[in-house]
Amino acid sequence: MESSELEWPTDSISVHGTLLRPLGDGPFPGVVFVAGSGPTDRDWNTPLLPGTNGSARLIAEELARAGFASLRYDKRASGPRVRENIGRMIGKVSMQGHVDELEGAVRTVADESFIRRDRIFALANSEGTLHALSYQLHAPKIPFAGLVLAAPPGRSVGDVARSQIAAQAAALPNGDEMMALYDAAIARFLASQPVAPDPSLPVGIRQLLDGLSTPANLPFARELWMTDGAPLVARVDVPTLIVIGKKDIQVDWRADGELLQEAAARNAKVSFVFPENANHVLKHEPRPREELNAGQAVGSYNAAASQLDAETMTSIIQWLAGRRSG
Repeated sequence: MESSELEWPTDSISVHGTLLRPLGDGPFPGVVFVAGSGPTDRDWNTPLLPGTNGSARLIAEELARAGFASLRYDKRASGPRVRENIGRMIGKVSMQGHVDELEGAVRTVADESFIRRDRIFALANSEGTLHALSYQLHAPKIPFAGLVLAAPPGRSVGDVARSQIAAQAAALPNGDEMMALYDAAIARFLASQPVAPDPSLPVGIRQLLDGLSTPANLPFARELWMTDGAPLVARVDVPTLIVIGKKDIQVDWRADGELLQEAAARNAKVSFVFPENANHVLKHEPRPREELNAGQAVGSYNAAASQLDAETMTSIIQWLAGRRSG
């Protein structure tokens, strides 16, 4: 396989990515990766978590061995250039901005002579699934031939986040009081008022609330908070594979999966797999789900010893291979 660095402009800021291709002349089907939330970079690493063994790089290598070229990129607010970009993006970060980044990525990979322009797929994770769906549903010049959506939320992003916090609060003696304070802060956030999180809230929750209202994150944070994946999945117009691991503690294969299945009940283009031991970033998680807490599960995402879940990768590669010819 061969790797090269590419870049393209989005709103006067360069987006940087890695193109990985199989050996040979092609033409090859292509896959564009769309990373998850926050400062998650092209490899699906983040400075918020330990380790640099990101899933996207590993998946790209597996795809290259299976005959697929791929492009993965750093969002403008992630990766090594975030410091130089962030000041220029204050007040400009939006859902549409993420779609614009993706549009540039698709256009860039489609212009490569060894890529089949009509066989470009998305492989998106978590928040990135919403951007991939938004791109596809707004009549792009180069539509995806299919979507692989890993851990898409079946509820609004705000509801998913609240369920995660409520699960932690349930183990605390003052959990109900904590959730009331959290809900009040979110209500202020959605009303465009100062969030002012109560000082008694845990540090992590206060940081979340402060981050939502940071000027650099607006108006994007409010848009995202209310975005619901299920109605988008109901409208998708190309073959789509939804993958939610049963060891995912961020997007729940039952709570979110059932809502997505209901939304897609009349859409024969959407199929589902729920791998037994895959976590949120498609790594193998050997521990029983009931023994996992947020810190344990999330903290091991990019650990050096972590490996992709074999069942998940077989499902994704077989699904893509079945659609590579058109």
